[in-house]
Amino acid sequence: MTTPPTIHRRTLLQTAVASLALGAIGFPIAAAQAANTTARMDDVLSTDALKALQAMMDAHVAEGYLPGATWLVQSRGETHVGTAGSFELGGGRPMARDTIFRVASITKPVTAALAMMLVEEGKLSLDGPVDALLPELAGRRVLKRIDGPLDETVPAAGPITLRHLLTMTFGLGAIMVFPEEYPVQLAMRETGLAPGFALPQMSSDAYMEKLGALPLAAQPGEKFLYNNGLDVAGILIERATGKRLGAVMAERLFEPLGMKDTGFFVPEEKRDRLPPQYGPDFANGGGLKVFGPQEGIDFTAPPQLDSGAGGLVSTVDDYLAFCRMMLNGGELDGKRYLKTETVAEMTRDQLTPEQKRGPHAEPFMAGGGAGWGLGMSVAVKRTKPWLVPGRFGWDGGYGTSAYTDPANGLIGIFFSQRMMDSPEPPRTYLDFWTQAHKAADG
Repeated sequence: MTTPPTIHRRTLLQTAVASLALGAIGFPIAAAQAANTTARMDDVLSTDALKALQAMMDAHVAEGYLPGATWLVQSRGETHVGTAGSFELGGGRPMARDTIFRVASITKPVTAALAMMLVEEGKLSLDGPVDALLPELAGRRVLKRIDGPLDETVPAAGPITLRHLLTMTFGLGAIMVFPEEYPVQLAMRETGLAPGFALPQMSSDAYMEKLGALPLAAQPGEKFLYNNGLDVAGILIERATGKRLGAVMAERLFEPLGMKDTGFFVPEEKRDRLPPQYGPDFANGGGLKVFGPQEGIDFTAPPQLDSGAGGLVSTVDDYLAFCRMMLNGGELDGKRYLKTETVAEMTRDQLTPEQKRGPHAEPFMAGGGAGWGLGMSVAVKRTKPWLVPGRFGWDGGYGTSAYTDPANGLIGIFFSQRMMDSPEPPRTYLDFWTQAHKAADG
């Protein structure tokens, strides 16, 4: 891919972020809400902070920056929900508590939780080779250097494991060089494996066949390379169970947790609750445009691949159920989903300082304030008010963010349909998390 010299570096970065919109470019945040309040708001959350949050979101809608959003915060047993704007930019059906959103990369923690359920049952191994179920990953070759030719390789130093997949250190993923110029980047783009706002358009077997034909960009366990590990983990789950990922998630998580509006597509009877997806209109000088089937974004029919990295749709209340289970150490309403020690392992920083350094990892580490656990970001340093050590969750490039703060018993969920369009965290995310923590600190 060639880039005209007149294109400014920021435009290149914006384009890069748009191409990686499945997974927010790694800026952990937290949550709040405003209107539609349940009982005893003043007992727990600050009314002033929640009113300020509502005013900020209303202002983003009024200026045309945000079509609409729904948000939720739960703290110490109190739950509050707020909405702003509408389904369409500039008007239309108002956002509602039961609006269904494409949640993008906050799918990753759900996939990781399901994988760890199978680890507990002995159907998967966290640290054993995945070769038996994913023979495409056996006997891998690794590039001598990440920017080198595809035929200059060395043998892999060891096998790929589920831990490598969930920590995104298995050797392939987002290479943060733009415009794309490394041979392995171009090969991933040509085969449909490169992270982007469009989900992989192929079956799980085709995905693994194409991935298995490429050399790894780094040795297993060496570098953090975002995104693809969770798609591969989803395929591993399918092969371990003999079922589609969506079916296993529904059986093991969605149905028992009461997540009735969560899945990998929106059935016809619910499509009136799915707003259009908006993203950056770089070709026409900025602003927003609708991203639909012609751009590869279509959640109205079962996909070819249930993307464990970014394919779910959900509502704020559905996703809250998953967050509550994780906050409660793997148990909810008398049913245990994960052992407490498993949740602790998932929500600790798994990366070494070396793995967090460099251009391919640093954009996802919140300026040094976060690391990565099993399938999710984990706060390690309070470089921002919301980065409370131990806080875990992630962001979705379609406009979503969800985190759990065990130290303060706080869960925050922000869903919008405005895609990320810059290397910087969207101002909606920043406003949401700033006011959420002010509200909780009350």
